[in-house]
Amino acid sequence: MVSMVTANTSGPRPYGGVDAADRQASRRARLLAAGLDMLGAEPAEIAEVTVRGICREAGLTARYFYESFADKDELVSAVFDAVIADLAAKTRSVVNSAPADQQTHAGISNIVRTIAGDTRIGRLLFGAHLSNAVVVRKRAESSALLAMLSGQHAGAVLRLPANDRIKAAGHFVVGGVAQTISAWLTGEVQFTPERLIEHLTALLDRLGNPNLYRD
Repeated sequence: MVSMVTANTSGPRPYGGVDAADRQASRRARLLAAGLDMLGAEPAEIAEVTVRGICREAGLTARYFYESFADKDELVSAVFDAVIADLAAKTRSVVNSAPADQQTHAGISNIVRTIAGDTRIGRLLFGAHLSNAVVVRKRAESSALLAMLSGQHAGAVLRLPANDRIKAAGHFVVGGVAQTISAWLTGEVQFTPERLIEHLTALLDRLGNPNLYRD
């Protein structure tokens, strides 16, 4: 009797050698991947994100969707957060590992090459055709991806106190780089990845002049 009670209170049993928590994590990852596929689709293939569509893309039932997400907006938010957190972390790592005079190039290079390798990421973060309300809000809220290339970074590198000139430069960098990458994704700017990296780096390096930030 004791052994039966112990077995019944020990939690869900492994299935196929995988425990319940790992199975749920795997299903969540499949849903996130399906969300990225839908949000990062070619403009002509973009469809409204629905729970049914995400489940169909992931090959899962709605029951498994709701074990991880309250609704479709929560999934979209999670997809965006996961993508930008990963890209920001990797960009920050390469920037911090590069010599001071090569940090801008290193950061831009990582961003552009990542997008060139997986255009879903570029369309999610910068695509002009994606009008999902959650993504629009997340884009407006988040500047972490380009923070190391913004006025905050300029102020730290140039050892200048924070002021409105530095803040203005930060907004200029974040908006300008995002808009340029968006135009590149649509083909309006027809650069190779290497040329885009070099051109953006050259433009941003001009912002390294400390006289731009002194009142």
